[in-house]
Amino acid sequence: MNPILLFTFVCLSVAQASAVVLPRQGAVTDLTTSQIDAFTTFTFFASAAYCQPSTTINWSCGANCQANSGFEPVASGGDGDETQFWYVGFDPSLNSVIVAHQGTNPEEFEADLTDVDFFLEGLPQSAFPDTSGLEVHNGFLASQQRAAPDVLAAVQTALSLHDTNQITIVGHSLGAALGLLDAVYLPLNLPSGLDFKFVGYGMPRVGNPAFADYLDGRNTPLPLHILLTEAIYKANFPDLTHINNKEDVVPILPGIFLGFQHPHGEIHIDDNGVWNACAGDDNDSDLCSTGDVPTIFEGDISDHDGPYNGVTMGC
Repeated sequence: MNPILLFTFVCLSVAQASAVVLPRQGAVTDLTTSQIDAFTTFTFFASAAYCQPSTTINWSCGANCQANSGFEPVASGGDGDETQFWYVGFDPSLNSVIVAHQGTNPEEFEADLTDVDFFLEGLPQSAFPDTSGLEVHNGFLASQQRAAPDVLAAVQTALSLHDTNQITIVGHSLGAALGLLDAVYLPLNLPSGLDFKFVGYGMPRVGNPAFADYLDGRNTPLPLHILLTEAIYKANFPDLTHINNKEDVVPILPGIFLGFQHPHGEIHIDDNGVWNACAGDDNDSDLCSTGDVPTIFEGDISDHDGPYNGVTMGC
């Protein structure tokens, strides 16, 4: 290997290993069987996002669709290449609009996330007003923005068709990253009074600490005049969950040393199948992803697709 490349690789690896020794531990509690089972509906919705739009638009995508048979699709899109598949609809059993984004090939995604040819980029104020200081992965942002106008229009249609104020955003892998960006984008571009829920699986780190703070409801990067406005309501996103399976390497990427940080809401599935709720942001307990998989060399990409309580992602 080229000595310069070797030196760079070693430095990045050491930095990744050293970054997770920061005091990030918080409470870790086990989920009950009923709490775990409550996520299965959302898991199937996230898995269905891997199916072709021609099948999600009429809800004929096989087992994933059959698992939530009452779902009423409103719109589907994406080409699975430049723009990930997505769909929007209404689930009567949850009384919620559902927004779902497709993930990607886990081996290719891991390679993309360990390639340092990406950077943190500020959110465009035209689409994300009053979010000064928030920075996110440039590739994730570009992908989310390609679908954002169509997704927003579909959500507006779904809300007009159904008497609900609930919006649930789901996704796996890259789809979770796109969904997390939607979790900021949609509240800023829809009327007040809506309740948002996010459930992601195998989600990489998406943004900087200010982005995590924003989702945590702390609003620390925002100027005072914004803190005193409705933005403080829209920024608070307490119902946020990201579920990581065993030694999946994707949730520890991109590295903390590159300026990325997860928000609150992690649930980590350990090797015994116990679901651990990890308090705080990037909890470094060995019962949570950041502590259990301290470096990419200790991760296992085969855990990325699950199973998540018996559900393996894919169509």
